[in-house]
Amino acid sequence: QVQLVESGGGLVQAGGSLRLSCAASGLTFNNYAMGWFRQVPGKEREFVAAISSNGNTIYYKDSVKGRFTISRDNAKNTGYLQMNSLESEDTAVYYCAARLVGARTRDSDYDYWGQGTQVTLSS
Repeated sequence: QVQLVESGGGLVQAGGSLRLSCAASGLTFNNYAMGWFRQVPGKEREFVAAISSNGNTIYYKDSVKGRFTISRDNAKNTGYLQMNSLESEDTAVYYCAARLVGARTRDSDYDYWGQGTQVTLSS
């Protein structure tokens, strides 16, 4: 059974940082690309970042470029999203997702999803 478990969310002040983790089990992690998506109540889920299975291909949503960094540690079966210079617009539930090999920006291209972790920016 495939499981993706996110952690690292929380309450943070604007300008602060958080690192989200996504621990994967039940799959051969180094065969899977990982994506991070986020969703605000009442809005569609949106793409944030994605990394290919070997880490060579990375995509970012324009508004997070230069602030967020996606990475992975295949030895630990874990993916990461380092978020710096957080802004109020980054408040959302963040989800990690997995699909075979290639990184994609559409959520419909992903096969497995975590339960999400809340990130809230305080004013």
